[in-house]
Amino acid sequence: MCVNRIPSSELIINGDGSIFHLHLRPHEMADTILLVGDPGRVEMVASYFDRIDYRAANREFVTVTGAYRGMPLTVVSTGIGTDNIDIVVNELDALANIDFATRAIKPLHRALTLLRLGTSGALQADINVGDFVFSDISIGFDGLLNFYARRNEVCLPDYEAAFVEHMQWSPQLATPYFIPASDKLAALFADSVIRGITISAPGFYGPQGRVLRLPLADAQMNERIETFTYHNRRITNFEMESSALAGLSKLLGHEAGTICCIIANRVSKTALPDYQPDVRRMVEMALDKLRSKK
Repeated sequence: MCVNRIPSSELIINGDGSIFHLHLRPHEMADTILLVGDPGRVEMVASYFDRIDYRAANREFVTVTGAYRGMPLTVVSTGIGTDNIDIVVNELDALANIDFATRAIKPLHRALTLLRLGTSGALQADINVGDFVFSDISIGFDGLLNFYARRNEVCLPDYEAAFVEHMQWSPQLATPYFIPASDKLAALFADSVIRGITISAPGFYGPQGRVLRLPLADAQMNERIETFTYHNRRITNFEMESSALAGLSKLLGHEAGTICCIIANRVSKTALPDYQPDVRRMVEMALDKLRSKK
């Protein structure tokens, strides 16, 4: 009997041997994984593959595994939000590092490279629509990482303290966390992106300062965000997933980063009416960079 067996209530394995949400089996996943929010974008990314080995789909989670110029590669859609990232990263790690036959953690750790390719809104006037921003640091407004042990070991407490003071942070909100991306991925993409600090918001409207029929609890939130600086760094953009991806990956021993195509600028009030060609350009750049490091 395996002493360290993970109970079935914690690790749910489907009848076909696949993991609960992603419907993937351990051998159906590459070590390098692209994450996209939109399930429809999976096929666009996979159209660049030399071959397709596996496909899986369940709810918003669509996966294709194959190869790009000989490099094994998986692309997975996550849907929207850090709650979905919690599912995807934990299940990808389980596929890599838990023996599904014994339900025990494998003695040898398998490190994954997880790169999110998304869209985003800029928070500085000099960042143009169509630019690519790599999230050197992600700020979690979602609070997700606060549920995990060792959170303080991977976060940046000095940034957090300065931000909370500058923002006059409400105690009714989740404590924000600042988490760095993979240094290796940051270096790999350094010559093709703007390196920035990205906020992951737990919603598209109020948490990003948008007003429709509901007024904001803090009408000056975005103005304070735009003026925050620390160590000569500023906040560059809003999106909804990078903080959980960076934080969970760092805790689990994986290399992770986020690149977003800027499709709107919240300061200049500009937007890309058709951003798909720019997203495709970002995908092509990312694929070639990842291939170059192999």
